[in-house]
Amino acid sequence: MADAESADTAELVEIRGFGYERARDELVNVVKMLEQGGMDLDESLALWERGEALAARCEQHLAGARRRVEDAISRSDAEEQV
Repeated sequence: MADAESADTAELVEIRGFGYERARDELVNVVKMLEQGGMDLDESLALWERGEALAARCEQHLAGARRRVEDAISRSDAEEQV
């Protein structure tokens, strides 16, 4: 059990380092594999959990991009008012 937990932790650490495109592409592959089926329950659950981590990583990137756009718009608006 400890080996499985350390493997899960290592995988999550790996995903944290992914850029948006890589996380998105891997998430697409996870979804395709889940849709195809044919895996046992444990494999499906592990793949689902990886997909959840990949989706969360994509959301982090998108939230960061959203903040940057909002900041740029705010600065632009502030400069126009001066």
